[in-house]
Amino acid sequence: MQTLDQQVIQRLAALGVRYTSGRQAVIRALSAADGPRSAQELFDQLDLPLSSLYRSLAVLEEAEVLTPHHGARGVTRYELAEWAAGHHHHVVCESCGAVDDVHLDPALERELERLVHEIVDSLSFSPTGHALEVEGRCGSCK
Repeated sequence: MQTLDQQVIQRLAALGVRYTSGRQAVIRALSAADGPRSAQELFDQLDLPLSSLYRSLAVLEEAEVLTPHHGARGVTRYELAEWAAGHHHHVVCESCGAVDDVHLDPALERELERLVHEIVDSLSFSPTGHALEVEGRCGSCK
């Protein structure tokens, strides 16, 4: 089984792009995070020039290594793509913008999948996946 780094290297190589130390730092930071992170949050954590960080985010997104989430207040947050991080959902604080991952119990995930299919069946729509974001206020902002 390939490591995350090996899989990222393959995806970047398909675009003719190298896996630089900056891109590696972004992947490591997001792998350790408990939810999506904004460019500012990554910049505060990593020792990278802002221009390099933005280039890395763009390249990793293009290679489908990262998934962007365009959230409240126009802030984009990034996380590892589902193939790397596993399937999950999010809770999003409308006040402070915090985003946390939520992993559902398998029975709840099956029920959510059933509901998705029930919703789209009447629309002649073929879903390829789903993502749930619950908006509200976190414990700190209540």
